[in-house]
Amino acid sequence: MKLTTRQKAAFGIGAIGKDMVYALSSSYVMYYYKDIIGLSASFVGLILMIARVFDAVNDPFMGVLVAKTRTKWGRFRPWLVSGTVLNALVLYALFKAPDLKGGAIMAFFSVIYILWGMTYTMMDIPYWSMIPAITSTPSDTENLSVIGRTCAGIGSALIIMLTMLLVTRLGGGNERIGFGRLALIVAVLFVISEIICAASIHEREDSSMSTASVGQMFRALFDNDQALAVVLAIVLINSALYITSNLVIYFFKYDMGGADWTVSYTLFTSVGGACQILGMMLVYPLLRRKLTNTAIFRVAIGAASAGYVILLLICLANLASSLALILVPGVLIFAANGILSVLTTVFLSNSVDYGELKSGQRNESVIFSMQTFVVKAASGVSVFIAGVGLDLIGLVGNSEETGPVTQQSAQTIFGLRLLMTIMPMALLVIAIVFFSGKFRLTDQVVAENSQKLAKSRK
Repeated sequence: MKLTTRQKAAFGIGAIGKDMVYALSSSYVMYYYKDIIGLSASFVGLILMIARVFDAVNDPFMGVLVAKTRTKWGRFRPWLVSGTVLNALVLYALFKAPDLKGGAIMAFFSVIYILWGMTYTMMDIPYWSMIPAITSTPSDTENLSVIGRTCAGIGSALIIMLTMLLVTRLGGGNERIGFGRLALIVAVLFVISEIICAASIHEREDSSMSTASVGQMFRALFDNDQALAVVLAIVLINSALYITSNLVIYFFKYDMGGADWTVSYTLFTSVGGACQILGMMLVYPLLRRKLTNTAIFRVAIGAASAGYVILLLICLANLASSLALILVPGVLIFAANGILSVLTTVFLSNSVDYGELKSGQRNESVIFSMQTFVVKAASGVSVFIAGVGLDLIGLVGNSEETGPVTQQSAQTIFGLRLLMTIMPMALLVIAIVFFSGKFRLTDQVVAENSQKLAKSRK
């Protein structure tokens, strides 16, 4: 039975809510606990890395629990709702840190952030895993995946665009109060969105769900050299993105500066978020009319790399105070990331067909689960590198809740500029060199594989 428009919309609303929560945590925890609470960036980065690696390892075990769940509400909805409520409570606690000092606040942050990751996994794994269980229609399955990814991008973009502006307004200039109030609002919206999703989506009575052990996941990935190439490219691309997203707020606060730096930052992230969505929904389809997917991949990597080069040149020319100039590389970087997010999903899907032809087994769910596993671990390492980098360049954050922005030394500003341009650019160069040497699933090969599979299934 085909899904209704209402059900598809409810699934998209769920994606918006959950990625608003994820974006708030992934993009602003470092800033909140370093600049506002006063912890060292290296310590915050270390805890983020430990939590995300633990979260990555926890994913397959959560998948097993979901698969073995049997209730009158199905397998997915009990976890989706309970995980959402718990995660919303933990999110509020994460950005409403108590007035503790020294080891006490370090212990609080360590425990609460690991709990945040665990409770988010409780609802995230069931959300994506239920797609094949709620419809058997191929077109609906594809549409739900596209709706989910697109709406997740919208939810993430909304938080990245509006957070600092809302924090300033909600806190009356006090960022600590502002973050607490914003987290409460996001948590409530999160719960409402997932309740709407759970109330509208019902799994098929004849649905089944297979699971794989961690060992099976790794074997399926390493036996499929094309899936491995795509996953490693995703890791490199996402690492560049995570480093940028965690450092750009420091660039606007301490490099561009000014009393209204949050307004400039909000405008930049708003334009960037819009460009990322346009990259996915408009630019990629337009390029696809003329170019192959592998050619578009090279164009996107080139555009992002050019953006970082332009940004570095602007900084070296001491023109970093010009928002108009900074927006130029921002448009290139964000639009390219939108295109790359679509392409890597397409490439990974194509590698599933390749793997079936090679081994006779279709490991779709295993390979996509492995992507999540590896990317979470890589994102943790990237955030740790960014945190250590901030301490190495001697950046002194504002530990006061109000007052003027702390002035940084010229050496610190120069180091910050290098961190947010050279490191991401190097990762993108490695990605394109590696991908060009290993990836062989061109449009022609994909078409041939599809024909071979069609014949083998007759």
